[in-house]
Amino acid sequence: MKSPLLSLPGAVPAEGVDEGVAAHYGDLFREQRALAGGAGFVDLSHRGVITVSGEDRLSWLHLLLTQHVSELPAGQATEALILSANGHIEHALYLVDDGTTVWAHVEPGTRDALVAYLESMKFFYRVEVADRTADFAVVHLPAGSIAEVPEGVVVRETAYGRDLFLPRADLEPFAATHGPAAGLLAYEALRVEEHRPRLGFETDHRTIPHELGWIGTAVHLQKGCYRGQETVARVQNLGKPPRRLVFLHLDGSDVHLPAPGTEIRLADEGPDGRKIGFVTSSVRHHELGPVALALVKRNVPVDARLLAGDTAAAQEVVVEP
Repeated sequence: MKSPLLSLPGAVPAEGVDEGVAAHYGDLFREQRALAGGAGFVDLSHRGVITVSGEDRLSWLHLLLTQHVSELPAGQATEALILSANGHIEHALYLVDDGTTVWAHVEPGTRDALVAYLESMKFFYRVEVADRTADFAVVHLPAGSIAEVPEGVVVRETAYGRDLFLPRADLEPFAATHGPAAGLLAYEALRVEEHRPRLGFETDHRTIPHELGWIGTAVHLQKGCYRGQETVARVQNLGKPPRRLVFLHLDGSDVHLPAPGTEIRLADEGPDGRKIGFVTSSVRHHELGPVALALVKRNVPVDARLLAGDTAAAQEVVVEP
């Protein structure tokens, strides 16, 4: 769904899964600095919007999600995952309940499969699942923003900022009064700086929550059963995940960033050494320079010097080995 804000001056469209919104508006670092200072907004209208209403919505979602939501207070933001039977991550939901309805935004391209799964699990519960993407757009206000939220808009407030479920018809009027607009590249740079994983970027077909540090933030360890819980409990109590998320400081002399999927090796073994991981997200940060998130094997020493393709990299621990 193409955002009308792509008509703003300087807008350059994003590509790939983020197609439909602006990658930037002509000045990536200025946009990053504005967000870091609590100014402006980010158009996330390409993300899916799902609602669950009905008397049983919270108790029903509690059975399906990794998060404890049966007593979720109105207005309190949380995030949750849906796992496969083997404990692999399938969906990530960013939730808030407004007192009558649970609102969630999800990754682009995932909403159809998510809605289909939720519909298949309704049984006799008093719930209604709806895809509201055509009617509502997600807009992000950064942490520290003092911008006024339009009356009646559902807000999901976190330490990283506020996500607004804005009527799609109000996107352009909102942009006219809440600028400057910042593109997705600026938003992603701050996400990587904050070590926050993203479904489809930091995950592959075999990722489990422990590898990305999602235990505690998106996975509650003292709740009842849900699909994939046995894997979560077994790894938590009896073992360690096979991989761990790391933050990489990349050699700034390289012109090009290592793309997602770039293989990581030990620097001591050179570019022909054994593969020990891969880049998941890479960005240019306005203060830190080129940085990335990556998944590496758990037993990689935390002080090991790495190569991301041909680019030298120093690692910072995100998930403990």
